[in-house]
Amino acid sequence: MTTPASFRPHVLIVDDERDIREMLAAYLTRQGCHVLCAADTAEARHILNSQPVSLVLLDVMLPGESGLSLASFIHASSGIPVILVTAKAEEADRINGLNAGSDDYVVKPFSPGELYARMCAVLRRSGGHRPLPSRENQTYAFAGWTLRTGRRELIDAQGVVTPLPKSEFNLLHALVTHPHQMLSREQLVKLSEGPDAVLFDRSIDNKIRRLRSKLEAVPASPELIKTVWGGGYVFAAEVSVR
Repeated sequence: MTTPASFRPHVLIVDDERDIREMLAAYLTRQGCHVLCAADTAEARHILNSQPVSLVLLDVMLPGESGLSLASFIHASSGIPVILVTAKAEEADRINGLNAGSDDYVVKPFSPGELYARMCAVLRRSGGHRPLPSRENQTYAFAGWTLRTGRRELIDAQGVVTPLPKSEFNLLHALVTHPHQMLSREQLVKLSEGPDAVLFDRSIDNKIRRLRSKLEAVPASPELIKTVWGGGYVFAAEVSVR
């Protein structure tokens, strides 16, 4: 049961167990899929924001942000189909997973063949290959502000537009796509500049300071971008995706 040559879905596997990632990646590649892998939700979000993805195979129990939180974000922001793949087998766990916006729920241990059949069924229901939504169509609203990603515009409640330099836009985009999650300086560098970027002195702190000067009513007492001493930063606002 292989994927037709004319249909090559891009499948993102998100699992912190390397053996499972590699086993699934090898199997799905043999079926004709293009496979991407992530060990945690931060890495998964970077891939989702930078590459086309047709379907996500997502573990629930991940370090840091949970798989359910990421499933909810994917459902709200892009509608990319999600299949939860987890060891949690209780009925309540299944219900929570489906309520989070997932399209199917597979319990470990599983048969790769059955999982692939479920993938094909989900992709048929969703209309097949679903590319990454264009950044031009993504709008994030928070605390009276609007971030339009295509034009790199920050708009206040009165409709006044503040153009953002690319580096500040990328950092703000990383923050609004990870609300209420503590992100270290290193994580923010990788999310805003790419997985191969290297932390350079206090560059992130300087960019955070510039963003606060634009976003915060009182930059010295920030309410949106909060410092976690010894840790990093948290974007404390509720974010909606349009």
